[in-house]
Parts: sequence; structure tokens; C-alpha cells
Amino acid sequence: MKLKHGSHEETEIKLRWLLLGELATWIGSSFVWPLTSVYLNKQLHISLSVIGVVLFCNCASNVLGSLLAGRLYDRLNPYPLIVTGLGLDALVLFLMAFFHGWPEYWFWLIMTGCISGWNGTLINSIATSLRKYSGRYVFNLIYFAQNVGTVTGTLLVGYLYDFSIEFLFILAASLFAIACVNAAIHYRPINTFHQNRKKNGTKKGKKQKVDPMPKYNVMLMVGFLVSLAVTWLMYMNWESNLSVYMVSLGIPFHLYSLLWTLNGAVIVIIQVILARYPNLFKSLFQQIIFGTLMFAISFATLIFAKDFAHFALSMFILTMGEATAFPAVPAYINDLSPINSKGKYQGEINVARGIGQAFGPLFGGMIIDRAGYIPFFIIAACGIFLVVLLLLPLHAKLHKHITLYK
Repeated sequence: MKLKHGSHEETEIKLRWLLLGELATWIGSSFVWPLTSVYLNKQLHISLSVIGVVLFCNCASNVLGSLLAGRLYDRLNPYPLIVTGLGLDALVLFLMAFFHGWPEYWFWLIMTGCISGWNGTLINSIATSLRKYSGRYVFNLIYFAQNVGTVTGTLLVGYLYDFSIEFLFILAASLFAIACVNAAIHYRPINTFHQNRKKNGTKKGKKQKVDPMPKYNVMLMVGFLVSLAVTWLMYMNWESNLSVYMVSLGIPFHLYSLLWTLNGAVIVIIQVILARYPNLFKSLFQQIIFGTLMFAISFATLIFAKDFAHFALSMFILTMGEATAFPAVPAYINDLSPINSKGKYQGEINVARGIGQAFGPLFGGMIIDRAGYIPFFIIAACGIFLVVLLLLPLHAKLHKHITLYK
């Protein structure tokens, strides 16, 4: 296996400021996404199928934002891109506080979806510029910060929703404004990184083209992206249709919100364990396979869930998968990506995730409307398990031929 080393940047963003920005934005995001399906269904009386279309548009715009941001990161200065993106997200959330009827809510979800894809890709791409730590360490900590934000946000949203939805949106906008100010002040070193990258990419007066990924790396990356898309296709139904299912079984909405608090808390614990025992998994690939299997098992257990305790067990198993597989995929693809095209391939991770997110609620809503929840849970478990059967022989065939870029 070949190994290539990138140059160390003497000036870079402090990891703690990157984590602070992620914490603030994920608390803000957690004030919005858990209530979307319930708010549209129960307050605005929108059907599950239409909600699926709404969330599809939100995630499709997320894909567009991710594609644009990934390519622009490799070519332009990321500093104004990320500051502008965070500021626009704050503005959209502020407007949602005053205009959240139908269909304007749909329009705002499309806008915030695009901007979220933009910001998410830029943050992951900026994370690849941090040379002081390993990619696995950086992405695990980013995922840790995201889920501390999820714990905090979902712990509050079930109760604040009953108080005032306008207040929720204003609070979310304020958190994104804090993240924007944090970026404006503390992300300035990315200017230096960009200037150094620009100098290194210039040869004989011509700009060097973005390096293509080696063939075997591409084949393995495609396998990971397919697995990520399928997993998110099913997982998105936890964030959308499962809330309606639990409420229909007589389980209060605040207990559904509590499940996401459990989700975030378990992720935090698992990330601490992974940080303390970095060799718990022998490789990132083993970590991805373990996590993907946990996703499949979690949907299998949902077949028998009728009360909160069983939903909590399913969420615990799901969270084990999420906490291990999701941060490992960008870390592995970071290792597969040439030094001056990392933004492009980090963007494609968000595209794969966005495709799963876009079709997930629509796919689940259509199956649930026609066949019910139990058939959907069976399809979800089988679909994710098939992904594992795809990845194992693919990796066995290719892993000796790939090139790693550290």
C-alpha cells in the first residue's frame, strides 16, 4: 500500500474554534428538524406523502449546496465562503420565525437546505486542512461536537415547541449568528492556507489542475458513497415518519424528542470511548462495517417496538451504528483523496448523504402509506444488510491497490 504525505501548514485554524462553530449550528439545527414533520402534519394538516416531497426538496437543495461548496473550496478562498454561508443561514431562520405558514415554510426549507449543504461541506473540507491531528481524530471530534449540539437541542425542543415556535426559530437564528461571528474572528488562518495552496498549485505561471483520484480509490469511494446513501435513505425516516408513528401509538411527542437526546448522549459516550481507545477498531473499514450492521439490526428491532422502552432500545442500537460508521466515512475518504482535491470529495460525501436524505422521507412515506410501517422496517433492515454484502468483497479486492494521502 502506497503512502503519500501532505505538507504541514504552520498556520491553521484552532480545532476548538471549529468545534465551537459546529456545536452552535447543530444546537440551532436541532431546534428545527425534529419538529418539521409533526408541525406540518398536525398543525398545517399536510399528508405524509407531501411532507416527503417537502423534505425531498430540502435535501435536494442540500445536495446542490454541497456540490457547489466542495468545488469552490478547492479553487477559491474558503474564508468568505463559510462566513457568508453561516450568516445567510441565520437570516433564513430569522425569517422563518415570522413567516412559517404554508407554502412559505416549504420555501424556507429549500433555502436552509442549500445553505446547510454549503456550510457542512465547507466545514468538512476545512477540517482536512488541519495537519496537527490525524483525520480520524479530527472527524471524530467534529462528530462529537455535532452530537453534543443534538443532545442540547433535542432536550429542549420538545418543550419549547409547546411554548412558541417563533421563539424556537429566533433562538436557532441567534445560534447561527454566533457561529458566523466565531467564523469571522477565528477562521482567518484559512486565508493563509489558501494562499499557500495557491502558490503550491502554480507551475510556470499556470494554475495546476485539481488532481484526480486514482482509479482503485474511486472504486472504493463509490462503494462507501452507495452505502452512505442507502443508510441515510432509511435513517431519515427516524427523523420524519417515526415521529408520526410514535404519536399514533399514543407516545407523547416530547418522548420522541427525548429519543434524540438519548441518541446524542450515546454518541458522545461512544466518541469518548473511541478517543480513549483509538485502536478499538483495527481499521476505519472495520469501524464502517460494524456501524452499518448496527443500522440494519436497529430497523429489525423496530418491527416489534410498540412502547417507548422498545423504541429506546432500537435508538440505542441505531446510535451505535451512527457513532461508528458516519464519522469514519469522511475520515477514510479524506485518506483516499489527493491533497488539492479534498474539498471536491468531501462535497461528494455530502451529496451521497443528501441523496439519501432527499429520497428517504418520500421513499418511506410511500411505502408506509401503501403497506404500513412494519413492511418498511423489513425493507430498511434488508437494504442496509445488502450494503454490507457489497462492501466486504469490494474492499477485499481493492485494499492492496489503493493509495493513501495523509
